[in-house]
Amino acid sequence: MAHELSSAKDEFGNAASPILGEGVKNYLIDIDGTITEDVPNEQPERMATCEPFPDAMETMKKWYEEGHIITFFTSRTEEHRSVTEAWLAKHGIPYHGLLMGKPRGGNYHWIDNHMVRATRFKGKFTDLVTEMKEIEVFKKDS
Repeated sequence: MAHELSSAKDEFGNAASPILGEGVKNYLIDIDGTITEDVPNEQPERMATCEPFPDAMETMKKWYEEGHIITFFTSRTEEHRSVTEAWLAKHGIPYHGLLMGKPRGGNYHWIDNHMVRATRFKGKFTDLVTEMKEIEVFKKDS
């Protein structure tokens, strides 16, 4: 499924990185501990046999059908790509991309020039709701 990108300009009128159409979200989703049990890289034999969480399957399929982009961003290494792709196919999990080699250890702080929303997974995939939370931002110039 191809997604239309719209051209964008920076504050000086120069061409900038294109953006997705309105309402389309780019979901970057972890695998281990998020859509299935928490399988460490040191036990790759479990990667082929673990089962996906039913609520994650339902939600991800809905997002995919709604036209959103599903990309898995995992700490699994490139040597685990084939078992991961086979596992996703075996369970019929729809996705657009698979990024391997996410840094391990958590405590992620994502800095980007595009809008970023972070959602911490805490045990159940459900519809997302809007809540106001405190966030860290760059200090404004004085």
